[in-house]
Amino acid sequence: MNIVVLVKQVPDTWSERKLSGSDHTLDRASADAVLDEINERAVEEALLAKEAHGGEVTAVCMGPERANEAIRKALSMGADKAVHLQDEGLHGSDAVATARALAAAIGTVESVDLVVAGNESTDGRSGAVPAMLAELLGWAQLTHARKVTSDGSAVTVERETDAGVATVEANLPAVVSVTEKINEPRYPSFKGIMAAKKKPVSVLSLADAGIDAGAVGLANAGSQVVSSAPAPPKEAGQKVTDEGNGGVQVVEFLSGQKLV
Repeated sequence: MNIVVLVKQVPDTWSERKLSGSDHTLDRASADAVLDEINERAVEEALLAKEAHGGEVTAVCMGPERANEAIRKALSMGADKAVHLQDEGLHGSDAVATARALAAAIGTVESVDLVVAGNESTDGRSGAVPAMLAELLGWAQLTHARKVTSDGSAVTVERETDAGVATVEANLPAVVSVTEKINEPRYPSFKGIMAAKKKPVSVLSLADAGIDAGAVGLANAGSQVVSSAPAPPKEAGQKVTDEGNGGVQVVEFLSGQKLV
């Protein structure tokens, strides 16, 4: 089974994150960058499928040169090779353009049976790219998976949403997105870290992947942030000292806020 796992480098959630003052896109250089946690779980699930059925795992990443650090993390966990879609023209791409670009990058990988992705990234939170990708590839989509099993020709997932849990199945090839409940990702071993340095990473430009520059990037995005400002500091709360009339004071406060 040949598996593609999507990986993304994102600003560390413990870092201060902000938007660029010039175009209001995420200022990635201002924060520490890591492989998104949900992608670590996606990599783990891809590796489990490989261990069960054989084949190889290819990590596919779209991002600037710095994103190579996230790719190497996936390779050190056990992925066999990687494709890095790297082009300044991709900067500011929205979810639709991202899905189109990733579909083109996946098209450069031979005989893909399964694509595994996280259900949403911590920097974008759109939660739509895996479904868009499946539509563009013309493959079945099995999203929000908390458990994945496969017999090599079909894939079955337990799909968890706010509406409950459902079991769905589709023939391969397919796109699966996983939630944080799917597994606990393995830690890269020292041997894995050293081996990752020798694994092949194919770096592609827009032209290499056959992507129309007029279909991606901030200028072609369906939505843009036109202005931004830091959140105002929190105001001090109002303390109520109960001297027998605390309840009345609370009601008066709520009434003044038009909450009662």
